[in-house]
Amino acid sequence: MTGSKTLVRLDSGGAFLVDCGLFQGPRALREQNWQPLDLGGRLPTSVVLTHAHLDHCGYLPALVRQGFSGPIHCTANTAELTAIVLRDSARLQEEDAAFAARKGFSRHADPRPLYDVADAERAIAALRPVPYGTDVAVAPGAVARLHPAGHILGSATVHVREESTGRTLMFSGDLGRGSHPLLRPPTPPAAADTLVVESTYGNRIHGDVDDEIEEMADIVSRTLGRGGTVVIPAFAVDRTEILLRSLRTLQDQQRIPVAPISVDSPMALAALGVYRRAIADADPEVNSATIAEGTSAIDLPNAQEATTREESMALDAGGARIIVSASGMASGGRVTHHLKALLPDPANAVLLVGFQAAGTPGRMLLDGARELRIHGRTVPVRAEVAEIEAFSVHADAGELVAWIRSAECAPERVVLNHGEPASTAALAERISRELGLTVVLPHLGEEVLV
Repeated sequence: MTGSKTLVRLDSGGAFLVDCGLFQGPRALREQNWQPLDLGGRLPTSVVLTHAHLDHCGYLPALVRQGFSGPIHCTANTAELTAIVLRDSARLQEEDAAFAARKGFSRHADPRPLYDVADAERAIAALRPVPYGTDVAVAPGAVARLHPAGHILGSATVHVREESTGRTLMFSGDLGRGSHPLLRPPTPPAAADTLVVESTYGNRIHGDVDDEIEEMADIVSRTLGRGGTVVIPAFAVDRTEILLRSLRTLQDQQRIPVAPISVDSPMALAALGVYRRAIADADPEVNSATIAEGTSAIDLPNAQEATTREESMALDAGGARIIVSASGMASGGRVTHHLKALLPDPANAVLLVGFQAAGTPGRMLLDGARELRIHGRTVPVRAEVAEIEAFSVHADAGELVAWIRSAECAPERVVLNHGEPASTAALAERISRELGLTVVLPHLGEEVLV
């Protein structure tokens, strides 16, 4: 999981990357971000982005710093969201390095960011929007075509054709679900010799959405009822919008009390603006129900935007409120400060609403940690901790198999990536058993001949 980067080499000698993300989670994994990419001594011709989440686009400024100067192909919505994500990532890295230097909790005498805002701006300048369904040259002798993936706004599957041989390859990227509250479902895969498919939830089936939403209503209601704060670490892009829609519905149905809801993430607030414009403009990615409802679907009268550091710090005083803040795995950003302040109080609650990669603070909370190290301090965990899977926008094992089954024709092989070992192995067994297809499980750095 995380750090998605797949290098595609062609017989003609060209090469391009599909995604260029940051590693997140355990220190051993994060430290790989500091190693120059091993690309066989040459940089790729281009990069194709499937979507704007940090673990798929967040390494782009580092790649640019290493000398990459080619185009970065993606959809228009992905380009807009990636610019927001990269600027925020660079700013946070600069701030975190400066904070570590001031407080002295870094292992390094002079902590520095992986990349800075100038690197991010160079990467942003290389973004090249491509409409869905349009061929674009990604390397000499290869063209790619993007199709809606239904994961987040702008997300795409990538179909690649080598012109000299006619061989085809298709990447799922992060695949969405048919039940996304705001977006249309992913399109079936085009005919391809090889499918490269994510396996995030390859060993899990999502629970009943209505049951999970009811559990969320119970947690929020009892926490607010005891005067506590509900902290929701949320991915800034898409998850915040889904949460706001659900909170609005629960309030309108009087299933939770009306209390202040603070969105505390500069990146989330910027992304919220992109979603608002997509809904107002009836973007083809947005589902018809949301378009009919308009921007009120994600705009709540009791929602507040914490735009300044002072407004963010004021939320740590606690009280009956809901805080939605990034990052989604509690591995950085403003939510870490809220957790440091609010975890010790049993009146509060932490609601985990997204995938928590191994080694992240979110995963540690999910696994029952009684204390966390945050900003060099040991913080006791006395607040209630709960997980709600209803907000996952990753296809589960059944949905991944169904998507592969819906292909125009069966592929020669399926290559599984972007998953932890247990989920990848479970999905491989199910694809082999139910679809009778050859499944390949490559290791990090391994080459697969297709």
